[in-house]
Amino acid sequence: MLRHKRLIFKKSMAVLLCWSYTLVVAATLEISDELLRQIHSKYGEEAQQRVIEWQKLMQTAKDLPDQEKLQRVNEFFNKNVMFVDDSIHWKVEDYWATPIEFLATGAGDCEDYAIAKYFTLEELGIDEDKMRITYVKAYKLNQAHMVLTYFATPRSVPLVLDNLISTIEPATKRTDLLPVYSFNGSNLWLAKARGAGKRVGGSERLSLWTDLKQRMLDNAL
Repeated sequence: MLRHKRLIFKKSMAVLLCWSYTLVVAATLEISDELLRQIHSKYGEEAQQRVIEWQKLMQTAKDLPDQEKLQRVNEFFNKNVMFVDDSIHWKVEDYWATPIEFLATGAGDCEDYAIAKYFTLEELGIDEDKMRITYVKAYKLNQAHMVLTYFATPRSVPLVLDNLISTIEPATKRTDLLPVYSFNGSNLWLAKARGAGKRVGGSERLSLWTDLKQRMLDNAL
């Protein structure tokens, strides 16, 4: 189902060596009536409804315990968006969609699932220090993959939110995944083991991440 990204690890590590411009932003997930109209005009009623349901999720889940927030967000995106490779969906080799682009188009790849879950959970009040977007090697698929990981405490075994399976499992049970590196809104880590990994800098070193945050500010469609 997923494509074989032969060069993704080489590309990823090359990106780590290149500093992009520093961008300090507070990405917003607020959806205006005008933006909803634009989504309806460009992508249709089903796209608009997906975004409205996403809004409802963010409004109704704010007071839930972290575990329930994880479950609801993971289930929402896994059920409402289908996997489509970037080369087919965006006509480029690698593109990181904003949550709005992801939901409006109704499709995306593993990066888009992880990113959408990250920003939605952050909007629901989960501290970014508890979350990391994590690049892994998926052994069964023999290719690169991206998931969202959640740390209840800095020393706890992370939980893995993955578009490949419906359940949220601790990393110790996901022996099919080998972590490579991870990042959140502030930091970047090399993940040579199944723990927290070694911090190697700020997440602004990832140019795709920087570009994504700018498009979120612009409410790009």
